[in-house]
Amino acid sequence: MTGDGLAVGASAPEFTAPLVRPDGNVVETSLSELLADGPVLLSFYTVDFSPDCIEEWCSFRDFDWFASGDTVQVVGVSKSGTRLHKQFIDRLDLSFPLFSDRDLAVADAFDVVYRFLKLSKRSRRSCFLVDTDGVVRYRWVGDHWLDPSRDTPPVGEIHDAVVAELGADEPDTFGF
Repeated sequence: MTGDGLAVGASAPEFTAPLVRPDGNVVETSLSELLADGPVLLSFYTVDFSPDCIEEWCSFRDFDWFASGDTVQVVGVSKSGTRLHKQFIDRLDLSFPLFSDRDLAVADAFDVVYRFLKLSKRSRRSCFLVDTDGVVRYRWVGDHWLDPSRDTPPVGEIHDAVVAELGADEPDTFGF
């Protein structure tokens, strides 16, 4: 299987892609623009409305510690288009923006593209915590033996990494 993901300590590649904000606005946005506002947790997933992706984003939403402060910005990345992203955000009541990576260029830059059953290209379910200097401080890459899009990011482990790597104080609203 290819696409093992960028290593911790690597520089995150700069990219610009359409970003759908929770209010429905779509703006071409670069990673560096997001990093100017603080660290970013990029969460790669296959497509909107697949059952496993609904589970993933509901877990991010339900454990609202991601949105409870200025510690880290959670941003999704998938090959779904902007219109579908708007529907996904609305249906799940998400407070996180989503990048549209139609050609998987962003996933490729982060080395998380693979071929499902050696046919169609997908991004492996993965998360990268990128600090304001553009350095990967934490990574998690799905490694399910058949389909790495089936793995679900370990929300508790990601929480611990944000606290450890960014020296974040834990707000009282963490969902644990």
